[in-house]
Amino acid sequence: MLRDILLQPAPKEPPWRTRRRIGIHTSTAGGVELAAERAYRLGCNTFQVFSSSPRQWKAYELAPRQCETMSRLREKYDLRPLVIHANYLINIAAVNEGFYSMAIRALRGEMERGLRLCADYLVLHPGSFRGMTRTQGLKRAGIGIARAVEGLDLASGGLTLLIENTAGHEFSLGGSFEQVAELIALLKPILPVAACLDTCHVHVAGYDIVSASGYEETMKQIQASIGFTTVRVWHCNDAKAGRGSRLDRHQHIGRGTIGLKPFRRLLNDRHTASAAFIAETPIDEPGDDARNVEKLKSVVGGRRAKTGQ
Repeated sequence: MLRDILLQPAPKEPPWRTRRRIGIHTSTAGGVELAAERAYRLGCNTFQVFSSSPRQWKAYELAPRQCETMSRLREKYDLRPLVIHANYLINIAAVNEGFYSMAIRALRGEMERGLRLCADYLVLHPGSFRGMTRTQGLKRAGIGIARAVEGLDLASGGLTLLIENTAGHEFSLGGSFEQVAELIALLKPILPVAACLDTCHVHVAGYDIVSASGYEETMKQIQASIGFTTVRVWHCNDAKAGRGSRLDRHQHIGRGTIGLKPFRRLLNDRHTASAAFIAETPIDEPGDDARNVEKLKSVVGGRRAKTGQ
């Protein structure tokens, strides 16, 4: 497995020369630590991984050797931040007590593995409050997260939980910027917490990021609710579905209903300069991952652009 990765060509120029931190969700086949080598050879200077299977409750065990290798390769290639995406099965607001307990245990496992891997961020979907009122769901999510992190020193470990916006489904806790901000405010006394915004989710939830004027208005709404400094990661995904459709279907950068111009605005916006930009685009053909990374890098201009350009 490692031999196959090493046979892939190194990037033509060091990825860290890019003015922005740009990467992609990277395969952990053969061991999570190998994702760092893959990310570098895809031209990334940041990356995201799953710390275990995203669709199984039983988690993989991480050996100390794997964590040491990951840290060594990240230092060698200047790969930062490292982002972990939490298991898709986790609904930290679940009304069913059995699923709620499993979600809490799974989230704690994600936190523990994130600390062992020296990850910077753990991205969590805020969950569904189906079967409750939204206020009850928000409170239940806060309690569940508090139980999951009990006794863990996340601040010393450098791990921050990121609440991700969603596509705007009826019972979602994160379908609007205000809802993401509300959950973050609830969690701030408990643990280090910030936000991750997904461009596809923003678009299909109904926000206009396609037109120049719409983009500017959307960014104003982000600042007024979440705040730019709180958005640490942008998931850069084009969309297969239309604006306001609430359908979470990711597309290759520049080939969907969002198009390339909004990504150019986003990656050159002075308000997003300190964030990491990570694609979660499909791999329909070999090399799609590298092409999407290069597409994002290609839109980063040589000058600082103003919001709305």
